[in-house]
Amino acid sequence: MVTAELALAFLAAAAVLVMLSWGVFLITIQLRCIDTAAAVARQTARNDTAAASAAQSQAPRGALVHIQRTPALITVEVRIRVGAFRWTTGAAGGSAKDDLGAGLGSVELHAVSSVVPEPGR
Repeated sequence: MVTAELALAFLAAAAVLVMLSWGVFLITIQLRCIDTAAAVARQTARNDTAAASAAQSQAPRGALVHIQRTPALITVEVRIRVGAFRWTTGAAGGSAKDDLGAGLGSVELHAVSSVVPEPGR
């Protein structure tokens, strides 16, 4: 009887640990999106294309960076869809059926940063 209860408690603790780890991972990706949006907006406002490209390369893998420029405002939006436990098993070809997180859904994260362009730029 104690063995069954201990096994159930262990599984519940493991599930909670996995959910907490997933939450920390999502927070980390969200912070990277926020940092990327701010850096790209800042460098675009300075009209420094090389630095803006370097800042854009710091975005999480698979993120889409959209820059909207008007005379009064520069807005940068970073979007990414993060799938739960999305990695392949490494089988040759790596098809979608080998994806371990295929039916678990995904979370969309986004960050927006707006900056007024520097005068004369």
